[in-house]
Amino acid sequence: MTAVGQDALGARATLDVGGKHYAYYSLKKAAEKFGDVSRLPFSMKVLLENLLRFEDGGFTVGDEHIKALVDWQNNPTSNTEIQYRPARVLLQDFTGVPCVVDLAAMRDAIAKLGGDTSKINPLVPVHLVIDHSVMVDEFGTPKAFEQNVEIEYYRNGERYDFLKWGSKSLDNFKAVPPGTGICHQVNLEHIAGAVWTSQDASGATVAYPDTCVGTDSHTTMINGLGVLGWGVGGIEAEAAMLGQPVSMLIPEVVGFKLTGALPEGITATDLVLTCTQMLRAKGVVGRFVEYYGPGLASLSLADRATLANMAPEYGATCGFFGIDEKTIDYLRLTGRSEEQIALVEAYAKEQGLWLHADMPDPVFTDTLELDMSTVVPSLAGPKRPQDKVALTQVDDVFNGDLKSVYNHDGFKRVAVDGKPHDIGDGDVVIAAITSCTNTSNPSVLVAAGLVAQKANERGMKPKPWVKTSLAPGSQVVTDYLEKAGLQSHLDAIGFNLVGYGCTTCIGNSGPLAEPISKAINENDIVAASVLSGNRNFEGRVSPDVRANFLASPPLVVAYALKGTVTEDFTSTPIGQDKNGNDVFLKDIWPTNEEVSALMQNAVSRDMFVARYADVYKGDKHWQAINVTGSETYSWNPVSTYVANPPYFDGMEMTPAPVSDIIDAMPLAILGDSITTDHISPAGSIKADSPAGQWLMEHQVAKADFNSYGSRRGHHDVMVRGTFANIRIRNEMVPGVEGGMSRYQGEVMPIYDVAMKYKEEGKPLVVIAGKEYGTGSSRDWAAKGTNLLGVKAVIVESFERIHRSNLVGMGVLPLQFKDGETRETLGLTGDDSFTIVGIADLQPRQDVQVEVTRPDGTRVTFTALCRIDTANELEYFMNGGILQYVLRKLAA
Repeated sequence: MTAVGQDALGARATLDVGGKHYAYYSLKKAAEKFGDVSRLPFSMKVLLENLLRFEDGGFTVGDEHIKALVDWQNNPTSNTEIQYRPARVLLQDFTGVPCVVDLAAMRDAIAKLGGDTSKINPLVPVHLVIDHSVMVDEFGTPKAFEQNVEIEYYRNGERYDFLKWGSKSLDNFKAVPPGTGICHQVNLEHIAGAVWTSQDASGATVAYPDTCVGTDSHTTMINGLGVLGWGVGGIEAEAAMLGQPVSMLIPEVVGFKLTGALPEGITATDLVLTCTQMLRAKGVVGRFVEYYGPGLASLSLADRATLANMAPEYGATCGFFGIDEKTIDYLRLTGRSEEQIALVEAYAKEQGLWLHADMPDPVFTDTLELDMSTVVPSLAGPKRPQDKVALTQVDDVFNGDLKSVYNHDGFKRVAVDGKPHDIGDGDVVIAAITSCTNTSNPSVLVAAGLVAQKANERGMKPKPWVKTSLAPGSQVVTDYLEKAGLQSHLDAIGFNLVGYGCTTCIGNSGPLAEPISKAINENDIVAASVLSGNRNFEGRVSPDVRANFLASPPLVVAYALKGTVTEDFTSTPIGQDKNGNDVFLKDIWPTNEEVSALMQNAVSRDMFVARYADVYKGDKHWQAINVTGSETYSWNPVSTYVANPPYFDGMEMTPAPVSDIIDAMPLAILGDSITTDHISPAGSIKADSPAGQWLMEHQVAKADFNSYGSRRGHHDVMVRGTFANIRIRNEMVPGVEGGMSRYQGEVMPIYDVAMKYKEEGKPLVVIAGKEYGTGSSRDWAAKGTNLLGVKAVIVESFERIHRSNLVGMGVLPLQFKDGETRETLGLTGDDSFTIVGIADLQPRQDVQVEVTRPDGTRVTFTALCRIDTANELEYFMNGGILQYVLRKLAA
């Protein structure tokens, strides 16, 4: 591989900005050799520059790869594999802890193989932002933030010690302490540069597009700043840190044309929920989406980031925007240097990455269009982010779903012991302003504050059964809400600051009041949550809540006041004022002019400069963590948070040949839209689950269980939590909800069944329907699958990240051919599965699967091998991507 700064193609040029010289790899020069590139989508131009910079004339990046990308304009689809090298890696703590665990384990393993431990170091900048661990234990009081911080450090001391060790022991690795903000917001406001620079071997400064991969699926948010980035699994991110390219096929790019402008009172949340529904219906899994059209001019940078953020929800690899004046204004607002701002503008214009009104439309694989003036107030729910519903129809959706989805006949209401109210189906018990999606956008947060102000001035309060919380994406949000005089009104109606982090959106909603929880569970109440997040999958938000709706922050406030989703929000009052008069939504909804005026006066550059001046220093708690760096980590044998994983046990320099899968038994047969939350939940751990029992056996009290997400550094907990979601339904045990399976006729937890088969030496398979692995980038959905003994996963379709993660863990992903499903083939939990010829696999080849019925009869069907590239095949043959990288480095 040619290092940055070499010039195999003669594409290198010099850009002078503000008296400083930058080397760069010119797309204009490449066009002289390979043909015009002017109508490539911006996202493809970024990929092209990446290939130019690393071109070595060989298999890794050769002329044929560059030519294929340029020729894509003539036929915008391709089967050509390319090697993409992002400039940097972004981590958060739920996925970052297992990354650092793996790196520490690799240092141990390379030492055993006789290699150099210093080779296990990131070769590109890595930023880890601790944002996923804060829970909403305390809320609705002025002390909530302070108390939640204390609890967070008490719960997560071991993990934070470990992460601080990583920041002191690994090169190119920085940790942003807890309480700073959500990783994507910190990335947008501070880390990202839009154009990145580094020194080459000659000492020259090379400028190139800022690009990244991140171990959180919403890494795509940075696409709003013109930075190409997307989510990958932790194992793929570790490989990128260690110098391995991201292997991918040249993508298809769907152009989304935006025209018009949002009407009065319509938010960016309404827009993104509309676009998510449209793009899911279009089908963009594994594709790039790029926004274009005259409507972009009316969208703020924060609005664009909102659209880019939810790319995983519409299934795309990314949702990209070009660079323009809005980008420059945002860089200046958020405190970037004038030198950096000048470089971004000059580079983008020179390379044809500047968005302007008179440019021709790029070539796209496919397009769709939205007139933004048609967007209406919306929510999404009750189970999937793509299920948009107009505000006027939420009650109809809930009422209709109550019987069909939740098997309820009529509505239930019950008294709450010791509380002066009752509770019923459809009552909102959680109202949370949270997540990276909306708390990055001043317009919707100011709007929420104005709704709170107007309600507070009328003497209104949230319903007594609603748990309210405000968890901004960064500390700057607090600054401008306070400067605008809005935080006091939010406090008055229960939306006190609870922390800076993902909280409810990731499942860290904390417990409901005991009488509320008891009433819900003892009476089978279908309670609801309304949150300004991006995900509402089953069992994610709270174990007590079964109907979850995504909404804009101002709507979250309004639903807290109304307290139910069962009544038409627009034609019935949301409550009464202090004089007993009905108050409707229109009475407290702010105008666009009100929002704009407050934003203009309240949001300023100095806030960003001040908040990020010492971003890595942390508070007194972080500063009190006293650890030293070392070449290898001293594992604590009694830790229940961090343990040396078994992936490299007994590993040799030469990989053992992969073997055929003979007479594998199904561990689970699942339906459509199985999410990574179903496979590896992030939320609470039940005491009677295998993970809960293991923790109690290791003297961990139930009150200290913490969450699955916080324990991703310990494989013994996580493997027991695989397929442990309380809402998952295994068709092998009809009528049973939760992580259960069947062994020789006996129903037991999936983990226990897997261990029974492991004792017998039996391999396992998982069978499922469409959209398998939607949602998060969490690598434990693949790691846990591997450690349970699952050798193959056979489904109707995969989501992008989870498919890649399965390959990275040595699990064979197979896809039913069109028209065939588990149902048409009559697959049951009593069949066994044999897959041969694995040692001779090729990417995307057909594979024969032989099914043996209980009576001995055999049925054969053909599946598509979803190992998509030659690089992925190498990873699989090595037992996984980390084993492949480790052998390479040790050699």
